[in-house]
Amino acid sequence: MDATARPRRSVLYMPGSNARALEKGRSLPADALILDLEDAVAPDAKATARGQIAEAVTAGGYGRRELAIRVNGLDTPWGRDDVAAAAACGPDAILLPKVETAAMVAELEALMAEAGAPERTAIWCMMETPLGMLNAKEVAGASKRVACLVMGTSDLVKDLQAAHTPQRLPVLTSLSLCILAARAYGQAILDGVHLDLQDDEGFAAACVQGKELGFDGKTLIHPKTIAKANEVFAPSAAEVAQAHKVIAAHAEAAAAGKGVVVLDGKLIENLHVEAARRTVALAEAIAELESAAGP
Repeated sequence: MDATARPRRSVLYMPGSNARALEKGRSLPADALILDLEDAVAPDAKATARGQIAEAVTAGGYGRRELAIRVNGLDTPWGRDDVAAAAACGPDAILLPKVETAAMVAELEALMAEAGAPERTAIWCMMETPLGMLNAKEVAGASKRVACLVMGTSDLVKDLQAAHTPQRLPVLTSLSLCILAARAYGQAILDGVHLDLQDDEGFAAACVQGKELGFDGKTLIHPKTIAKANEVFAPSAAEVAQAHKVIAAHAEAAAAGKGVVVLDGKLIENLHVEAARRTVALAEAIAELESAAGP
């Protein structure tokens, strides 16, 4: 399966200083969890949060949910200790905030290697500053460990001195630059959070826009938003059925030695078949994930 076809429809931030939240994460229907040591944790709680996250990840019980640990910046008093602790407990990924250069990725990669991080532990990069936007291509291509770019639109809007608007026009250029960079290197990319928890309609619209732009899923700040993100970023039943039709029609034509495939009046090319296979793979992966999660 294409690495970007792994379900990442809903990716929930969880404060590492909240032991109850870390426990609750084991039963939430989110595809992935970001166990946070940065923004969600006060300075005097950083060490406690670090220990609680390491203990939670080591203990397991999260099923097939993808686990990422967001560390503090490497230029802070906590960053290097965060990386060492994260590397030791072996999450699926370590998420570095405010990534702006390939050198920052290289520094994290070196610290992970020094701390004995498993090869399977990927690097995720928070893209949330103007310089990060301008260097998105270099960041995405900085290491084979980089597997996902994560938009930090709250900080980005602040730094741009822009505004949060329903259609997000002030950040569309930034979003597109990061999507281009991620896809150029075969990586996943996650949309930023929606801050207004009372704005259900606006959240749903942002999810639809994010899917249309090409995001794999949305980062979330509250469990109540998981269901809508899962719904929007999953292939619909109609999309899956059409994908199967495309694959079958192409296979039938190939078996008959035909070079041109027409389905429902539309020309089917290899690119359509590739997209259809990805849709089916994603749908199957979602079904497997949800089955493994249980009731």
